[in-house]
Amino acid sequence: MTTLLEKLIKQKKGTVTLTMAQALVLYLTKQKVELHDGSIVPFFGGVWGIYGHGNVAGIGEALWKYREEIPYFRGQNEQGMAHAAIAFAKSHRARRVMGVTSSIGPGATNMVTAAALAHVNRLPVLFLPGDIFASRRPDPVLQQLEDSECPLTSVNDCFAPVSRYFDRIMRPEQLIESLPQAMRTLLYPADRGPVTLALPQDTQTESWDYPESFFEETIHYLQRPRPDSRSVVRSTVLLKKAEKPLIIAGGGVHYSGAEPTLQKFAETHGIPVTETQAGKTSLPWDHPLNLGAIGVTGTSAANAYAKDADLILCVGTRLSDFTTASKSLFHRGTTKFVQINVTAFDATKTQGESIIADAQEGLTALSEVLGRQKWEFNLQPLQDEWENIYQESTKDCLGLPSDTQVLAAVNQCCEETDIMICAAGGLPGELHKNWRSRDPISYHLEYGYSCMGYEIAGAVGIKMAHPDREVYVLVGDGSYLMLHTELLTAIQQDLKINVVLLDNRGFGCINRLQKGCGSPAFGNLLARSADFVQNAKSYGCHAEKAGSLDELKTILKKNRSEKQTCVTVIDTDPQKSSPGHAWWDVAIAEKSDESTVRDARNAYLKTLEEICESN
Repeated sequence: MTTLLEKLIKQKKGTVTLTMAQALVLYLTKQKVELHDGSIVPFFGGVWGIYGHGNVAGIGEALWKYREEIPYFRGQNEQGMAHAAIAFAKSHRARRVMGVTSSIGPGATNMVTAAALAHVNRLPVLFLPGDIFASRRPDPVLQQLEDSECPLTSVNDCFAPVSRYFDRIMRPEQLIESLPQAMRTLLYPADRGPVTLALPQDTQTESWDYPESFFEETIHYLQRPRPDSRSVVRSTVLLKKAEKPLIIAGGGVHYSGAEPTLQKFAETHGIPVTETQAGKTSLPWDHPLNLGAIGVTGTSAANAYAKDADLILCVGTRLSDFTTASKSLFHRGTTKFVQINVTAFDATKTQGESIIADAQEGLTALSEVLGRQKWEFNLQPLQDEWENIYQESTKDCLGLPSDTQVLAAVNQCCEETDIMICAAGGLPGELHKNWRSRDPISYHLEYGYSCMGYEIAGAVGIKMAHPDREVYVLVGDGSYLMLHTELLTAIQQDLKINVVLLDNRGFGCINRLQKGCGSPAFGNLLARSADFVQNAKSYGCHAEKAGSLDELKTILKKNRSEKQTCVTVIDTDPQKSSPGHAWWDVAIAEKSDESTVRDARNAYLKTLEEICESN
């Protein structure tokens, strides 16, 4: 029965009759966005999906209807295809996104891990999981979770805490209110993150008379929130009093496209720059003012300077415990903080001044008020000391190579515009310190959630975003075994990625941490390894095993001319890692039968006491 509201809408604007799923997909096709270079492109780069009874008749039918306007990609695992979508967004500096659809039940919950990854990293992705019947006619429908106390409950409720915006579309007309809010969350930096629209199976297929105006093409322009002038003045007062200021560049620099602005700011005022995992390559690695990675996985140069810094200028960083070395690195009572961030939540994590603004706008405003103020520091001794450590860590040696030596060899084979991706284990720490790159988007690390299995799937998304660049995946055997099936997706989509698989026969990083905590080593290393070359070949990849670092470099250089996905395997030593230069708070068991654990606990308490005294 047509409601009065529906009659009024039809009389006033005209309508188009579509199923809810068709309306949703059509709306997505009408969204355009301005990129950092000023070009206008479709906001949605496509929709990933694996069909089941919960989405094939609704969203599936709609994606076929609009197949010319928005491409559909099939993954091998719901988590993997969501990782690809997230990496696509990150590679576009969060200016373009993808949707991901699944059936009800396990297909949906497979995506929850990816939703958490996107939430932690403040990255946009649109999840469209199938859901129970809104009518409840066939309750319990196949794969439905039954809650005897609340029939509204669905497994998709798991998405609520890991989504920045969550809705369940129980009636077709609810899209009119929900989709603009979804776009807000996907677009605007202060709110940005994963969006979940749970889609009941029957509602997907129900039609409604939608206003034609709802499907007009919309261009979303780049927003740069400007700072309040008073916060800039207050921050400048603090900064001018500093004798040894330091900049920490976070991911917000990249998402703002503020790399040139940061470089100009640092050079104008002579302030050294350090980088978080997300902020790495904010400056070229060899820039005179770049001290490199900071924190637990930081360089000796960055961490030594940070310990004496009296003011920390944070630009677009959420200050994770790895960045702050579990609040041990620069949290003395006398240290002042100025934070530039689009998100008030992140900008107020320390005592000090907050500039709530886009990174580019905040740095520009701060520089204008600072005027000609410039500091002079001799950073060369710190940089020379770090260079000696780097050379010692990466030089060839007898026996199996370390992760550090392998990544240095890969680095030598890469060109400036090549993109490297990694996510979990010991490799991110080695890469943060030791990977050398100049191009702002050439370093792609997922270390907010440190999610094993992101690497290969993420590389697929990166290659979709930048088909003209070579993409290198650095992945350990443990992470590879968790989610290597997206190699088949790369083959199916005719996307060439270069996978370098470091085989240390298990979880070498956690094995070292386990022993460092005093526990006997168990449960991490494998008695035998898999034949990864044959595994990769079974997907259709070009695969080889390197017997040495020189052979690895020869294979990688040869593989640049290959047209298909390449997998190169090399054995590494699970016991080796480069030296660390900051503390990480990993609590040790207070009671244990093992004397080594008790010794580790005593050392842990001593470190805590020293940190408390220094702070």
